[in-house]
Amino acid sequence: MDIRTTSGMIQDIKADAVIVNLFEGKGPSGATGAIDKALSGMISALRETGDLKGKLNEVTVLYPRGAILAGRVIVVGLGKAGEFTLDRARQAAGSAAKKAHDLGGKSIAAITFGAGAGEFDAQAAAQATVEGILLGLYEFRVHKSAPAERGPVESLTLVEADASKLAAVEAGARVGRILAEATNFARDLVNQPSNHMTPHILADAARDMAAQNKLKYEVLGLEQMAELGMGAFMGVTQGSDEPPQFILLEHKPDAGQPVIFVGKGITFDSGGISIKPSEKMEDMKGDMAGAAAVIGAMQAVAQLDLPMHVVAFAPACENLPSGHAYKPGDVLKAMNGKTIEVISTDAEGRLILADALCYAARYNPSAVIDLATLTGACVIALGDMVAAGIFSNDDDLSARLSEAATKAGEKLWRLPLYEEYKEKIKSEVADMKNTGGRGGGVGASAIFLKEFTSYPWAHLDIAPMSLNDSNSPYTPKGGTGFGVRTLVEFLRARVPS
Repeated sequence: MDIRTTSGMIQDIKADAVIVNLFEGKGPSGATGAIDKALSGMISALRETGDLKGKLNEVTVLYPRGAILAGRVIVVGLGKAGEFTLDRARQAAGSAAKKAHDLGGKSIAAITFGAGAGEFDAQAAAQATVEGILLGLYEFRVHKSAPAERGPVESLTLVEADASKLAAVEAGARVGRILAEATNFARDLVNQPSNHMTPHILADAARDMAAQNKLKYEVLGLEQMAELGMGAFMGVTQGSDEPPQFILLEHKPDAGQPVIFVGKGITFDSGGISIKPSEKMEDMKGDMAGAAAVIGAMQAVAQLDLPMHVVAFAPACENLPSGHAYKPGDVLKAMNGKTIEVISTDAEGRLILADALCYAARYNPSAVIDLATLTGACVIALGDMVAAGIFSNDDDLSARLSEAATKAGEKLWRLPLYEEYKEKIKSEVADMKNTGGRGGGVGASAIFLKEFTSYPWAHLDIAPMSLNDSNSPYTPKGGTGFGVRTLVEFLRARVPS
């Protein structure tokens, strides 16, 4: 999409649709007031009749009939002013943009949501507006043979009346675009069916992205994993004919102690010998959402050219049953020498992460953050599409990630790393078991991962947030790209001002 910014009045912009907004319980003011005046009070009249209330994400379409240059005016509700946030700006922008698309609009113009009565600075408001529009317009049509009923929105113009704020609007729009496109890239990876997103295809996608963005790229194959002693990772992959890929991406290697992102990359999870129920097993193509998130985040890191050393690992493989598959009762040895009794082959994500977390120690990292669709227990605990869980051995790291998530509109809820969870993974035949049973399953999974860390570390269980079953304002059905924006906002907050 062509995105541009301009200084002027929204009523003077020629577009298929212009987008303005309205707070619940308040009359039109600012740009919305100017449109209302140009339309002879049409917005005010709709408020008086109760047909337009300004409720969050309420969308109303008006037809100016030549009163202004635009073919349509879309008025979107922001909800109550006292409850307004930048994430509500994203939601409203996404809702309005989708309406413009559904009506066949090719060109849209919008004011920056929240920069006026919302009282946010122009840069933050512009970033949220662009994020909401680009995320809301996302579609995955790669495997559909029939053409879409409507073509894509081709251009967006952000309109700022105050010329002194135009530079801030431009800066915000640039960041919003980079973050939204990185998130949509991650969504594309997750939405691909597993026969089109095998470990080597995922590695190829990461390689191509790295080449386009001047990131260092490397992939470790099975022989290198064996030399490193990655027995836990190798155990998971041995049931598949597809060779595993340990994907590494690196930004500014000479910029000091790195922050490391680790993303679980199970490109299809059948559960292995401990096979899953057939119902909804097709969703297990999304068990690489953590890997997709860290790869997408690295695209944004490179495009923003953040002045810091950042590394991402994406251990990728399939978890399938076969005559070669690892079995319940097997004992695997991780890279750090610790042994693991396999109780369930469906608790495979923590096994590949174990070796990845061990490998991270080689970099002497300042922080390591892993993302994984790790447990159904986290979905039960926090609710589908409500929040992801965060565990950490470092209070400051946890707090900074939570702040970044709030800024990104991605909810995290901290869960405890109680030492008592270790009792659940005690083994009679090895150093630990790979699962402690249903009770406290999410805590036991995190305490397992902690055994392979020796640095400030946080674990994000994104299982509740990786796939959306229904359309929401800026998150259509399918892969969400959750975590991309949180990771990048976490890094942006570390850049010295």
